[in-house]
Amino acid sequence: MSSAAPRPADQDHLWSVDEHLEDILATVRPLEPIELQLLDAQGCVLVEDVTVPVSLPPFDNSSMDGYAVRVADVAGASEEFPAVLDVVGDVAAGQAELLHVGPGQAARIMTGAPLPPGAETVVPVEWTDGGLGEGPVSGMRARSLAPEGAEGHVHVYRSAEARAHVRAQGSDVRAGDRALDAGTVLGPPQIALLAAIGRGTVRVRPRPRVVVMSTGSELVQPDESLGIGQIYDSNSFALTAAARDAGAIAYRVGAVADDAETLRSTIEDQLVRADLVVTTGGVSVGAYDVVKEALSSVADEDEPGSGVDFRKLAMQPGKPQGFGTIGPDHTPLLALPGNPVSSYVSFELFVRPAIRTLMGLDYVHRPRTRATLTAKKALTSPKGRRQFLRGAYADGSVAPVGGAGSHLVAALAQADALIVVPEDVESVEPGAEVEVVLLG
Repeated sequence: MSSAAPRPADQDHLWSVDEHLEDILATVRPLEPIELQLLDAQGCVLVEDVTVPVSLPPFDNSSMDGYAVRVADVAGASEEFPAVLDVVGDVAAGQAELLHVGPGQAARIMTGAPLPPGAETVVPVEWTDGGLGEGPVSGMRARSLAPEGAEGHVHVYRSAEARAHVRAQGSDVRAGDRALDAGTVLGPPQIALLAAIGRGTVRVRPRPRVVVMSTGSELVQPDESLGIGQIYDSNSFALTAAARDAGAIAYRVGAVADDAETLRSTIEDQLVRADLVVTTGGVSVGAYDVVKEALSSVADEDEPGSGVDFRKLAMQPGKPQGFGTIGPDHTPLLALPGNPVSSYVSFELFVRPAIRTLMGLDYVHRPRTRATLTAKKALTSPKGRRQFLRGAYADGSVAPVGGAGSHLVAALAQADALIVVPEDVESVEPGAEVEVVLLG
């Protein structure tokens, strides 16, 4: 989970964004691999190459409903001069005993069924009379309704080349091929491939369990009535959704009141199901910033290196941050600011990479690109701070969305990018090229 300890606190040090992130990623370690059932492994990262034990398909089979025949028996066939063949029976998918197709014979064959011995090709049923003697048909009658269709004669109106409409053994993958590389994230197509080659379990790094909690006595849950001075708790919902989007199994804890002992006990109770804890709110310098109060002295004397360091970062929004490890397993904890935009930007910059690191991914960051700034006026930024502004990105251009206030959550819902203004830049003119973090 985590092995290295966070850097020791230095209250006078103004951390850069890169220093804070480096400290987090130097502390967080990928989770230990486990063996999981296929569906439980969805979203997890493979830790070993997977080799194909059996070819796909494992045998030559038909790609059409039709008739398995010999090429010579249908050569030159036409509607005027059809080939007339004896039907020797049916070949269905999953059938164990196969018919033999000899000269002048045909076997009615279903999609996915093995090509029977003696047959060299498949003619689709639409090229035949289906055994009815009434010209070309559009399909086969169900065997339960017309079992006699597997007997008698069939008229074939077109010729077929060798192995037409036949899926060759190993045409998908061959035994001994590498099916999936270590480091692959298992989505539905990868799970389908694993099942198709007979793998019921797979060795992966599990999805991290992330516990998200917000703090503040003013917070009320959605669907409840607001009292004087109260607001709805949106941060815990946003961050839980963001953690799931990053690949984690996320648990949302209801807002905790501004009481240090209550918060401390709540966090301790949650450690049993947490590979990472994320709090939001209570990390600034106010009299009721209880996260700092509760966690600044949480270091376990019996667990050297544990504890949470609260620091100031040279960024906007998101200046106050906390990071450390807690509990007997040194579970990483990231304490984010309480303003909605500060909280979400901090998550994208610091928590998401931590989650992706726990998963064992090679690249843990959101993609970045360069874009042309489209704005009515120049963007301003405080000197010495790296600013992250919400933006809408399209076709190589990015436009600011909403103002710079860290409480403006409505504008956040319209943004799909963050515009990055470096520490040494105080103004960015329209038309300038800027760095952009792509959020979706």
